[in-house]
Amino acid sequence: MNRQELAENIRRKRSFLCVGLDTDVEKIPTFLLKENENPIVSFNKAIIDATADLCVAYKPNLAFYESMGLPGWDALEQTVDYIHENYPDQFIIADAKRGDIGNTSAMYAKTFFDTMDFDAVTVAPYMGEDSVSPFLTYDDKWVILLALTSNKGAFDFQFAEEAATGQKLYEKVLTTSQQWGTADNLMYVVGATKAEMLEGIRQIIPNHFLLVPGVGAQGGSLAEVARYGMNAQCGLLVNSSRQILYASSEREYAEAARAEALKVQQEMNLLLTNAGL
Repeated sequence: MNRQELAENIRRKRSFLCVGLDTDVEKIPTFLLKENENPIVSFNKAIIDATADLCVAYKPNLAFYESMGLPGWDALEQTVDYIHENYPDQFIIADAKRGDIGNTSAMYAKTFFDTMDFDAVTVAPYMGEDSVSPFLTYDDKWVILLALTSNKGAFDFQFAEEAATGQKLYEKVLTTSQQWGTADNLMYVVGATKAEMLEGIRQIIPNHFLLVPGVGAQGGSLAEVARYGMNAQCGLLVNSSRQILYASSEREYAEAARAEALKVQQEMNLLLTNAGL
């Protein structure tokens, strides 16, 4: 999916919601474990059917699938195939946080873009350009580079300042990586719990899309994210996972998930309208 298609989906659906499919077998309704041969796939399909008209993206977190071995990988592939077959306008992100030397990254890129047909993959920038560039060789595919994350440990490294310039490490990631890709194939992860910093980030990368986790269960403010981070094309994908996925553990879990997603979408619609989009 290219940049224009993604922006058009946001305007058409009045939403920039990304639903995180961080599906934990220990948190899904227990009746699914007894009644379904593949409860993860059944759960995911129900969540997707209930929310697809309210969001523009899905983001499976691969750790939740890899932890189950081959059955988990099978569940992931079935989930991605289901989205492609039934909701082809959805932007699908592999939340894999890969980052390795170039030839290994080339194999990761082949896995996620050729074999599994994701639209985007999250990548760690620590090893530099040659570890990221293999992902950027695919047409209409995206690298989502970790820049400023929402976890407490972000302060361990990401705010370290360069002695000569005072530039913080996450700012250096933003400035340097713009030489590797463009606003058409490179996005950045910026945590919602640090929304006030989006204003400065937008001065560095005014045109790129941002993937913003941390809204909902992690306490980030959607209004603050939009205030500081929205650009002329919206330029935001705001992720919500637990708040939507686990809204209920009863048989109406999909309906409860939809209700939570609808609340977010309605707020996003208002924010888009206020921004003239």
